Amino acid sequence: MSNILILGATSAIAKHTTRLFAADEHNLYLVARNKDKLTSMKQDMLVRGATSVNIESLDLSDDNNHVELIKRATDTMGSIDTVLVAYGTLGNQKESEKNYANTLKELQINCLSVISLLTLLANQFEQQGSGTIAVISSPSGDRGRQSNYIYGTAKGALTIFLQGLRNRLAKSKVHVLTIKPGFVDTPMTKDFKKGLLWVSPEVISKGIYNAIKKKREVAYLPFFWRYIMLIIKSIPEKIFKYLSL
Repeated sequence: MSNILILGATSAIAKHTTRLFAADEHNLYLVARNKDKLTSMKQDMLVRGATSVNIESLDLSDDNNHVELIKRATDTMGSIDTVLVAYGTLGNQKESEKNYANTLKELQINCLSVISLLTLLANQFEQQGSGTIAVISSPSGDRGRQSNYIYGTAKGALTIFLQGLRNRLAKSKVHVLTIKPGFVDTPMTKDFKKGLLWVSPEVISKGIYNAIKKKREVAYLPFFWRYIMLIIKSIPEKIFKYLSL
């Protein structure tokens, strides 16, 4: 039995992943903005087998909340063994191109606020000499593309931060996992046209659960995204810059 902190717990991917943790009879601390969704989720997780479920309604993009949040979660459960960071936004690329304030907002939500949380958690896990930090990033951060380079910038920076964190914390027996889901059919992507590469949140959640269990460093989900991005990254810049991707 472990103590698990889920940040962005009501997102589709996090919700399905949490169900898998609940079935293993773990203690859960769920954080998201919507209190009603959290309350409903708490009852669902208890029915599914969680030993205990605590919930907290909080805006995670505001880093002024982070120190007290980590303290409350630690005090409530006694310790934190695993954290899954699963919140974020998929902002409007065109609007961000016109307005730097929109870009800054996307960077704050998808990168800077996450780094704030990870800094606190890394120090705590390093001191306790154990723990798992799992963070949802994106293949979009592997190479800048005209269609989503604002979002990709945030995720690319987050991915590099996680690489450094993994290198730093390895000697302290702290596991750092970078999760890179491809196209996922969730409320956040409801306006996108779906194709063969799209998968359900359930598929991604199983991949996250297994990657945590197996202590993997980087998990492209589904696996074939590793090879898709390998091809995209291998295209010479003088050709790539003319492609509509």
